[in-house]
Amino acid sequence: MALRTRLTQRLSIEHPILSAPMAGVAGGRLAAAVTDAGGLGLIGGGYGDAGWLEREFAEAGNARVGCGFITWSLAKQPHLLDVALAHAPAAVMLSFGAPAPFASAIRASGAHLICQVQTIAHTREAVAAGADIIVAQGGEAGGHGGARSTLTLVPEVADLLAEAAPDAVLVAAGGIADGRGLAAALMLGAEGVLIGSRFLLSKEIGSFHSALQEAIRCANGDATVKTTVLDVVRKLNWPPEITGRALRNTFVERWHGNEVALADAVERELENYVRAREAGDAAEAGIFVGEAAGLMHEVRSAADIVQTIAAEAEQLLAARGSRLPDAE
Repeated sequence: MALRTRLTQRLSIEHPILSAPMAGVAGGRLAAAVTDAGGLGLIGGGYGDAGWLEREFAEAGNARVGCGFITWSLAKQPHLLDVALAHAPAAVMLSFGAPAPFASAIRASGAHLICQVQTIAHTREAVAAGADIIVAQGGEAGGHGGARSTLTLVPEVADLLAEAAPDAVLVAAGGIADGRGLAAALMLGAEGVLIGSRFLLSKEIGSFHSALQEAIRCANGDATVKTTVLDVVRKLNWPPEITGRALRNTFVERWHGNEVALADAVERELENYVRAREAGDAAEAGIFVGEAAGLMHEVRSAADIVQTIAAEAEQLLAARGSRLPDAE
């Protein structure tokens, strides 16, 4: 049994699995490994660094990969989209901001336009922008996201798309780290998944200290919290409705709920924060990770992660006699 959906057909991939473009850590090596394993890997354009983008596309080599941007940050440096498009990405993903200003250039390049949404209002914006693929991200996700849960957001978006944009392909994100999550997402009406946190425990993840991986490996879903302190310390002005899910540690516990005091001490704290991350100090560094932390127990290759998740989902769906959405 192969998991053939409209996502695998739309992107010409073997498995309906995309890797999330996690800012600063989802580099070319990881993206290429996910693509080589049969999914589609996305390089994380993050807050914008042309040199970093060039290096990571070079690291991906000849692999067919995509790229993702934080849309409100891209709006401050719109030329970075041109940097990415010059590498002929298979897809460009926009998250956390209005996609319309960039949609036409992405489509004109031949890349698929992926829009990540956290609300129904976001979904309507993505439809209006002509998104080819819409990622419904639940608040269980690591890093930045909204308040809605994956379990209810995905089917509600599926219902909306069935009426308003039947050609758009729906992908689920948030709390998905194994074959059970992929199988469940397909039953909710998605045709694939976007996975971030699980790849933090991959061998190909970039700029991520092994001590931080170990902190995640030892954690469970109860050990995460939605907070703004990691943005305050980095002087990042995120939209107020979007917060970041991170591992509870000494730094987060000290400042969560004391954001005003943190802002007052930000110069000193930022220096300490950067030093802690470089040193792999899991108590004082910010560690974005989702509630799926409790489902992740070992560092494995990206290929092993992709292929295991796909195989587990196939087995579960076959055992239960479930029917996948027809690929047309």
